[in-house]
Amino acid sequence: MNGADALRDRVVEALEDAKAEELAVLDVRDRTTITIYMIVASGRSDRHVRGIADRIRECLRAGPKVSVAEEASRDWVLLDIGGDVLLHIMLPETRAFYSLEKLWTMPAQRRERAD
Repeated sequence: MNGADALRDRVVEALEDAKAEELAVLDVRDRTTITIYMIVASGRSDRHVRGIADRIRECLRAGPKVSVAEEASRDWVLLDIGGDVLLHIMLPETRAFYSLEKLWTMPAQRRERAD
């Protein structure tokens, strides 16, 4: 298992511990150079979304040092974890609106026409 896979597994385990909902792990290395894995998860409320993000940062402090950059709003927290994992934690209605999983799993030809 390489470093990106181990990091992905640590993040997924922390998400499960924080009771994140509807986890989706996407391997996007063949679609972009910005990251290897994109993980999308939902929280039940804005407080839960924030709590999940806090739990992820706490778990990452316990292992090998990984840089974490964060962008946050009330309904969406984005964590860039070591450049290998982008984690989106959203309220369900925000997640449904942006449909990131659909966007990143759409075949290449359809993606180009969507732009």
